[in-house]
Amino acid sequence: MVLALSLLAVTLSAAPAAPPSGRALNTQGFRLYQSGRYAQALEKFQEAARAAPDYALAHYNAAATLGVLRKQGKVCEYSAHRDVIVEKLATAVRLDPRRLQRAKEDRDLDVIRDTLGWQKLLGRTPEKESDVPALLRAVSWYGPGVGVYGTTRALRFQDGGRVELWKKDVDDSGTPHESRLPGTYTVQGRTVEVKLPGSAPVTGTLGEGGALTFPEPLGAFTDSPSECDA
Repeated sequence: MVLALSLLAVTLSAAPAAPPSGRALNTQGFRLYQSGRYAQALEKFQEAARAAPDYALAHYNAAATLGVLRKQGKVCEYSAHRDVIVEKLATAVRLDPRRLQRAKEDRDLDVIRDTLGWQKLLGRTPEKESDVPALLRAVSWYGPGVGVYGTTRALRFQDGGRVELWKKDVDDSGTPHESRLPGTYTVQGRTVEVKLPGSAPVTGTLGEGGALTFPEPLGAFTDSPSECDA
């Protein structure tokens, strides 16, 4: 009997330890977050979400921590892109709709307030024509990027029919020069007409997929800036 107990003890001691649960990993991440170790916290939150895919809080905390890292300028290092943050937050809200109310008050998520993804969580969508005017004003619109220079033009629609075109021109020496050009705009259905000083009016469309498209040279805009391109 003593031998049998000894063998059982050896067997139990040799058995591998059970992996930490999603909740345990999330708790570890929260402690790291509280101590300002955001990169390590993100790793734990992501591990928690993988360990427990239906655990809304883990997805939410990963989104919020990515928001902090984005504010710190560590976008490329930790893939803290706006669409990634929105995706993780949307997953959390789908699993637990109460997360949306918390997100509305969470300063860590301020970096996505001007995205289509956040507006969709609030119930506004480009698929509804009646939402187009509000979406134009709420979202920051970015044109395509040029390598390491990133986005070279952006549009911000404001109240009162005002719009501003931001541009980044790169000279022959590779030096970027920024400029801002104020103008006006009108909206009818999905059609958006922009008038800028010294140029003829340009008419574009906000499609159901969320792309804002004008003829060149204004071109196409989305809610995602060009980042981390070599």
